[in-house]
Amino acid sequence: MSVLVDSSIWIDYLRRANHSQALDRLIDDNELVVNDLILAELIPALMLKRQQHLIKLLKAIRRLPLRIDWDDLIKMQVKCLGQGIHKVGIPDLIIAQNSIQNKAPLYTRDKHFQRLSLHIPLRLFLE
Repeated sequence: MSVLVDSSIWIDYLRRANHSQALDRLIDDNELVVNDLILAELIPALMLKRQQHLIKLLKAIRRLPLRIDWDDLIKMQVKCLGQGIHKVGIPDLIIAQNSIQNKAPLYTRDKHFQRLSLHIPLRLFLE
């Protein structure tokens, strides 16, 4: 099983040196994946901190290809708004869509993904 690890997990893991057993297990078992959008959220701050080794490690993780279906994103956004779920940005909808398309559960700490998963077929990875 591949698990798409969201930037919220990586940020928490790296910033606080929070050694999540679940993330450590995914790393050890080579079951985690990212996508270019998640890397684009992470790498700029690491570049400013000159964390080249860490950038190299993140870029070595298998990436899910991004196949953006704009009509599907619009449908997801309409569904969210209709359910009172506001302020979900397009990048997060793209991450949710990528997770669904690749049947890879999303590992995240962002609460709005939990709300989204009640209304779209987004599976979440639970620690």
